[in-house]
Amino acid sequence: MVLWACATCIVATLIIGFAWGGWVTGGTAQQMVTQSATAARADLAAAICVSRFDSGPDAAINLASLKASDSWSRSDFIEKGGWATLAGTEEPISGAASLCAQRLMDAKPSTKAPGASG
Repeated sequence: MVLWACATCIVATLIIGFAWGGWVTGGTAQQMVTQSATAARADLAAAICVSRFDSGPDAAINLASLKASDSWSRSDFIEKGGWATLAGTEEPISGAASLCAQRLMDAKPSTKAPGASG
């Protein structure tokens, strides 16, 4: 009887752990790490993209063009401008252009005068 009680406790612990406890297998954990790394890379590239976009000589004109474009073509606009391509890479970072476009669309207008440093 004690053997069956122990076996039942082990099975119940496994079911509860994987169903509600947040336990995952090694393969699932590796997949989660890969997805997180990809998302972090795109997030970093998007931050650099926004900075490069804002510091360009035609930032106001480019922002107006971006806002005037269709929502589905904004990431293409960013990619063609080269803002989502990091130094040392030939292609834009996957997902960075759409994040960059979204951040630029959501950003408040700059109060800095054109050409001012600071």
